Amino acid sequence: MSAGGRSSQLLALVAIFFSSYIVGIYSAARASSLVQTSELKVNNTLIPGNDTLLAEEEEDSSLARSGSRHPRWFPFYTIGRFSNDICTGNNLLLGTCVINGECSDNSGVAAGSCSSITAQAICCIYQRTCGASTSYNNTYFYNSNYPAPYAGGGRCSIVVTPPDSSICQLRVDFLSLSLAPPSGDGSCATDALTITGGASQVPSICGENAGQHVYVDFNGVSPITISVATSGSYTFNRNWQFQIRMLGCTSATLAPAGCLQYYMPSSGTLASFNYVSAASSALNSIGVQGTRQLANTKYGICIRKAAGMCSISYSQVGSDTYSFTLTNDVGAVDPTLLATSSVQSQDCTTDYIIIPAPTQDGVAMPSDRFCGLGLVTTTTAAKPFVVYTVTDGNEDMDISNRGFYLSYSQNACPIL
Repeated sequence: MSAGGRSSQLLALVAIFFSSYIVGIYSAARASSLVQTSELKVNNTLIPGNDTLLAEEEEDSSLARSGSRHPRWFPFYTIGRFSNDICTGNNLLLGTCVINGECSDNSGVAAGSCSSITAQAICCIYQRTCGASTSYNNTYFYNSNYPAPYAGGGRCSIVVTPPDSSICQLRVDFLSLSLAPPSGDGSCATDALTITGGASQVPSICGENAGQHVYVDFNGVSPITISVATSGSYTFNRNWQFQIRMLGCTSATLAPAGCLQYYMPSSGTLASFNYVSAASSALNSIGVQGTRQLANTKYGICIRKAAGMCSISYSQVGSDTYSFTLTNDVGAVDPTLLATSSVQSQDCTTDYIIIPAPTQDGVAMPSDRFCGLGLVTTTTAAKPFVVYTVTDGNEDMDISNRGFYLSYSQNACPIL
């Protein structure tokens, strides 16, 4: 056979092999549009916020990618495989380490390199605004034109759908959240953040809440909707940016049942929603200075017990005179006496906090309820470490209240 004939046969064989290879990739892509990924690990990663140290957490990397909704028929970027770890982008936001093509296909933003294995690996940041949906972990949701103010008027929402039934919880960190304040009666009548569709209840939230967070249990694989409703008739420099994290059912950072908030450090601060030291400018229904605390709330604030710790102590933030003003008339009391005007009794029936099995200086206290205009340092060994907060819908006599802003610190177990 001539050299030309042998060359023609060789080219034909190559063409047949390549066609078979492409058909194989095509069939695999049609059979499964989701790309299987390796395990995702986060160790001592500090997330923006006031309590977001995540230690020794292991999550399936499907949380980070959760599958493309628009797979390419020829996903050549999936041939090279590497761990899709959480990464920090050059914009200081958290993202997922993926191949550049995968990030662009899923409307992500490339924020620098993230792997020494390949130059194509980039830190992909998922950012969404009004009308979006997501199944990606560490999605950032913000108002249109953020960080510029949102003018207001209408509803801005994002729908979060878990990729599969291995996801149990959603954590939403309010990196920024400034909405119109509540009325003098504590209702979010002008603006309101609502989180619906989950198996746990989240109160309507408004006012100043940067640094706060909430946990919401998924109801199976049903979506959760995060929505900000604003009134165009009220002029206010609104803005928000949320970090949305999905937590696997076996995650070490899963919040216990009944905990709307879950703090990780062994010491720190916690506050009621819309806590600000300054008084409200709104009047309540009887025409006197209103409250800052939100009405009609009932939820638990939990603190993860650290190793070797047996009890926890709570006290007012010393630099803030108004850091515990839940009931009664703040304006009628000398500010220097506020911290001493505490009520610790089952008579606290309207707005109050509950600290289970409280003690003071080692002596059991007569009640687990606290209200009034001050809080004495209180310690408890009851587990889990939790503070329950309750507010009712009648704020007529609660004049110029701010809510609570408390320091907490866990105490080491006694040496036996």
